[in-house]
Amino acid sequence: MAFAERLAGLPRLGLGVSTEYGAMSGPGSLDALRLRAAHPELAGFLEIGVETAKGLDASARQWLASGLPTTYHFLDINLDEEEDFDAAWLAQVRQLAAEIQPAWLCGDAGLWHFGRRERGHMLLLPPILTDEAARAMARGIVRLREETGFEVLPENPPGTVFLGDLHLLEFFALVCELADTGMLLDCAHLGIYQSMAGHEPLTGLADFPCERIVEMHVAGGEVREHAGFRYFEDSHTTAVLPETWQIFEAAAARSPELRACVFECERNPLEACVPGLRRLAQVTQRG
Repeated sequence: MAFAERLAGLPRLGLGVSTEYGAMSGPGSLDALRLRAAHPELAGFLEIGVETAKGLDASARQWLASGLPTTYHFLDINLDEEEDFDAAWLAQVRQLAAEIQPAWLCGDAGLWHFGRRERGHMLLLPPILTDEAARAMARGIVRLREETGFEVLPENPPGTVFLGDLHLLEFFALVCELADTGMLLDCAHLGIYQSMAGHEPLTGLADFPCERIVEMHVAGGEVREHAGFRYFEDSHTTAVLPETWQIFEAAAARSPELRACVFECERNPLEACVPGLRRLAQVTQRG
C-alpha cells in the first residue's frame, strides 16, 4: 500500500507533549495528566520515548491507563544498520507497541549508539548526509514498518557537526521518497543544522515535500560557546529560539497532512509549558 493510502488511516492527534523514562519524575517536571486535566486542548496525546532495555516508567503507564492517545518514539535503533534489527529487540518493540498502542512509531533517524547496542548509550549523532546513507536508512524504515505493522516516521536529529554532500532537507526528502514514508520534522533540530551549516533558517524548505510531514516538534534551545566554538544545545527548555518558531510557522503553513505537534518540555513546570503550547495551537489553527 502506498504512503498516500496509508496516510488516510492515520489519526489527527493535535497537540501533545513528550516524555522518556524518568523525565517526568524529577522535581519541577511536567505532569502530563495534570496538564491534560487543566488544558485538555493542549495535551491531546503523549509521545513516549522508549529504550526497550528500560521499558515504560510510572508516568507513561499512568497515561496508558487513562486510555489516551500515544505515539512511540524509539531511542535505541540505528535505522541504517541491518544488525540492529535483531530478533530479541524486534520482539521487545512488538511487545511494547502492543502495550502502548501508538498511532505510529517515530524517532531521530541518526546514530543512537556506536558499535553494538548497549543499555543507556543514548549517543545520538546525525546521519552522514549522502545518497548511500539515505538508501540504507530507507531500507531500515521499510523493514521496521513491515516488522511492526506501524507507520514509521523518521525525525531529523540534532548535531554540532554534519558530514556529507547533501543539505539535511535534501537527505530526508530522498529518505522519504525511497521509503515511501512520512516525516517527523523537528524544527529546533533543523534550526540547529541551518545555523551550524551557515544557512538561513528556511533554506531548502521550499523544495521539501511538505505534504509528507505528519508530525512536527518544537523545543527550547540554548546558544553555548566552548573554547571559541559556538554551538547550539537542544535543551528542551521552554525558551524557544526565534529561528525555531520561524521554521515551525513556515513549515506548518506548507504541511497539509500535519497530524500532530509536540512541545518537548517534559522537564519543566506545567505553568512554564503552557505559553509554548498555546503558540503551537495558534499557528496550527491558522493553518
